[in-house]
Amino acid sequence: MGIFGHDRHALRGRARLQAWLAPLALVVALASVPTERAAAQGAVKSVHKDWQIRCDTPPGAKSEQCALIQSVTAEDRANVGLTVIVLKTADLKSRLMRVVAPLGVLLPSGLGLKIDQADVGRAGFVRCLPNGCIAEVVMDDALIAKLRTGKTATFIIFQTPEEGIGFPMSLAGFGEGYDKLP
Repeated sequence: MGIFGHDRHALRGRARLQAWLAPLALVVALASVPTERAAAQGAVKSVHKDWQIRCDTPPGAKSEQCALIQSVTAEDRANVGLTVIVLKTADLKSRLMRVVAPLGVLLPSGLGLKIDQADVGRAGFVRCLPNGCIAEVVMDDALIAKLRTGKTATFIIFQTPEEGIGFPMSLAGFGEGYDKLP
């Protein structure tokens, strides 16, 4: 089962999404830098409690692209971080969640997600870059509703089949920030 129960959507969308990876590379690069350096990588347009909307015009893009972003580190490992990027595609037909996990994750185990302790599912990693591995999913209305109403999303990566690392992330401001995304 794909992230959050929609394998066929993820697979069908994956081919279309590959076309979006190149112009959105800047957003991925922005998300992979430590929080204190991220400000230099894209303009913060607004802050919505624990989420930020950052915008920039990547090389070759015709217009500015914006994303709702939050970065966290593991509670017990300050050097292990994760960034969640939510964006709308340029044609406004799809909503994507892209999660940048640290290198060294166990790729076959994928990325798990719980919202307020309820298991939502897993997503596969689509590629690894020098700064991290990326899991990506086309978000449906049900997932967006859970993110809007939840208090905490916990993203789970695995370094071994038995060892999962949870990254609790506040959902405070998610709905407001999502509504403000251009």
